[in-house]
Amino acid sequence: MAAQSPQKLEERIGHLFKDPALLKTALTHASTGAKLNYERLEFLGDRVLGLVVAGLLYARFPNENEGDLALRLAALVQGRFLAEIAQVIDLGSYIELSAAEALAGGAMNENILADVFEALIGALYLDGGFEKCQKLIHALWADRLHIMITPPQHPKTRIQEWAQGAGLPLPVYKITGQSGPDHAPVFEVELSVQGHAPLLAQGRSRQVAEREAAALFLKYLEEEKSSK
Repeated sequence: MAAQSPQKLEERIGHLFKDPALLKTALTHASTGAKLNYERLEFLGDRVLGLVVAGLLYARFPNENEGDLALRLAALVQGRFLAEIAQVIDLGSYIELSAAEALAGGAMNENILADVFEALIGALYLDGGFEKCQKLIHALWADRLHIMITPPQHPKTRIQEWAQGAGLPLPVYKITGQSGPDHAPVFEVELSVQGHAPLLAQGRSRQVAEREAAALFLKYLEEEKSSK
């Protein structure tokens, strides 16, 4: 299925691009073979998004320390959360993918949705400025800041405490691969917990990949518990 015209997306985000090529680039996946794709804009958008969300948290939780704010920030800009936000604006419908990637479900792939959403923020920053980005991010994040009543505990910490409580050795994280361009590498990490099958996860840094692997293991534990 061909991507929809980005005009509807412009309406959704409340910005008509002065330079339509920026928006087209943000919505173009590398699988198309196009010389210009979303990757550089993703790099920029990631930084803009982090700054705006950090500002929101700083203002909304004036009594929290740096560590707690950092945990909230990590949860609110992680790939899975960004993919959910991307679905709110139906971003997948506008992404240009190769035929093979489209058939593989690329328009609903969490990693692709998260990356392209960040690229969209990067394009919006270049075309409309920081305030435009603030307005969009505030609108999409405002009702989500209090989803976590207390700062989330890091998934790696939760698994470590669970393993200690079960009398098991500490979990082991090992990098098993790295791909992607130098400015936006993707790390693959394997998580091993005694008595359980290893789990693989990917992230844009070793820390992110380890967190994703830990989150997958926690989800596995919850599913295992509910099935009993």
